[in-house]
Amino acid sequence: MTQLLNNGRLPPFLMARLTAEYRLHDLMQETDPKAFLAAHGYEFTGLVTSAPRGADAALIKALPNLQVISSFGVGLEKIDLAAAASQGVAVGYTPDVLNDCVADTAFGLVLDVMRGFSAADRFVRSGAWAAGQAYPLARKVSGQRLGLVGFGRIGQTIARRAAGFDMAVRYHSRRPVAGVPWLHEPSLLELAAWCDCLLVIVAGGAGTRHLINAPVLDALGPRGFLVNVSRGSVIDEPALVQALVNKRIAGAGLDVFENEPQVPADLLALDNVVLLPHIASATQETREAMAERVMANLASFFSTGQVMSAATP
Repeated sequence: MTQLLNNGRLPPFLMARLTAEYRLHDLMQETDPKAFLAAHGYEFTGLVTSAPRGADAALIKALPNLQVISSFGVGLEKIDLAAAASQGVAVGYTPDVLNDCVADTAFGLVLDVMRGFSAADRFVRSGAWAAGQAYPLARKVSGQRLGLVGFGRIGQTIARRAAGFDMAVRYHSRRPVAGVPWLHEPSLLELAAWCDCLLVIVAGGAGTRHLINAPVLDALGPRGFLVNVSRGSVIDEPALVQALVNKRIAGAGLDVFENEPQVPADLLALDNVVLLPHIASATQETREAMAERVMANLASFFSTGQVMSAATP
């Protein structure tokens, strides 16, 4: 039976399937992973992991007979794709199957932060409404301008959601996307200045670290909202905290943070910020589909030599 090594925090139903079909060993249970790999790394031909854990160059090198990595997630910044390629290791991941749920979460955050739904819920629960206080006016969502930073599969799905709210949509990416009806904005600063809500859905990694910085937030301005469903590293978090505390932007909806699960204390005290625990794709249906793709990538590789959904450097 093929031996797999697990380096990810995977849902129990996926662990059960992997255990049933392969000889699976959980590296995270080892008290000294480095010593274990030195003694047994040669035994494994497959590695399963998750987007938050990934597989760095040291781990890949410690598995000299590794042939395939199958990752539970779409984020690839924690997987050293160049190291995998240099060792001839195929890398599979789980694109497409989570587009809808991430887009739903993104648009839920747009609605929540602009209309103030979570804050209004707290207002009612506090007894303020029953005591005769009036809840402040919020911002309209329909007909507003939505700027998308990143325009891959998920970004385009969000843009289609926005059409149902009659929103004007523009996007910023490294190059225009062919065959789409939305306008490409070459300048991120110009996009931020144009839109009412700036929604970030780009890949993480060194190339996008702190892409959303103080100048971008200043361009967004005191009536602009920020939503992030990509990676916490994409936003300069101290700059965002200062922009929110000083009311240089109107509010933010955040599913991701730089040092998860730690959230800056200043954000916890603000009513114009919606905070989610990195749950954009966290539905039963999507997690099951992601698990199915992890299994399919492995099955495809061991039968044909190619993963179903391949990631390349």
